[in-house]
Amino acid sequence: MEADKDKVCVTGGTGFVASWLIMRLLQHGYSVHATVRPDPERRRDFSFLTSLPGASEKLQIFQADMSFPENFEAAIKGCIGVFHVATPVDFENKEREEVIVKRTIDGTLGILTACLNSRTVKRVVYTSSASAVEYNDKFVETVDESFWSDVDYIKSFKSPFGPYKISKTLTEKRALEFAEEHGLDLVTVIPSFIVGPFICPKFPGSVHTAMAMIVGEREQYGALLNISMVHTDDVARAHIHLFEYPDAKGRYICSSHTITIEEMSKFLSAKYPEFPIPTVESLKDIEGKKLPGVSSKKLLDSGFEFNYGLDEMFDEAIQCCKEKGYL
Repeated sequence: MEADKDKVCVTGGTGFVASWLIMRLLQHGYSVHATVRPDPERRRDFSFLTSLPGASEKLQIFQADMSFPENFEAAIKGCIGVFHVATPVDFENKEREEVIVKRTIDGTLGILTACLNSRTVKRVVYTSSASAVEYNDKFVETVDESFWSDVDYIKSFKSPFGPYKISKTLTEKRALEFAEEHGLDLVTVIPSFIVGPFICPKFPGSVHTAMAMIVGEREQYGALLNISMVHTDDVARAHIHLFEYPDAKGRYICSSHTITIEEMSKFLSAKYPEFPIPTVESLKDIEGKKLPGVSSKKLLDSGFEFNYGLDEMFDEAIQCCKEKGYL
């Protein structure tokens, strides 16, 4: 445990990335204000957060909902930094795309306004997604932070994940504009598919998709045609690095590996013979959008180093899934 540091706030504290980030921030000596969705009947179990090393002294949980961004003011008060990780997710299409996008943007701008009003927040780190850079009808091999996804192009796929991808693209763009307009120091982290261990109780969607060949879900193979990935811990470390790095500015892609579906088939079948991994031959008819690779050059140039490879991503994801009963 490092020496005591100031207070920071993490939104969406029960989520995949946020919970791991909270663990790492506590280890770095920060006091953490974590926001969770309101739970008036006290049905949810937050012990996976409250039992983290250092949590009893340094973690406070606040209830707040992005539909009512003013609720975040109490959690942000007195903090020197805010990690805005929370995002509404609706992969069952129960809500219209416009509703999801409006709630995500309005909630984020409300949180950024609370950061300005606090007078103590020195930097905001916003968690975006590679969905905000990868989708365009003009194919290129690799994209960097200068690329933005084309919202109309995403809509043309009519995918259940479309509203999420659109909301991540438009919210990141609006957050950067707001920060520029109001003189707020904001940097964005753009992770690719996050694969690896998790402490949250729910099976994270990106881990689930990346492990589609292991769990035998052929309907997800279309997402694996050319998949960029990064380890859970590298994403959390990148957030902290960019919060602490004095010269951080703008957008930062965070992705360590890009692998084709054929390469993944060979890698997984050689490494995990106990699972019925599909052969390269059986994957020839898989349809889907082949996404470009993503470049983390800007992040690496800032002095960040990735600590984990594909071996650790899958070893630790599989181990975690076994421990939690998903495998």
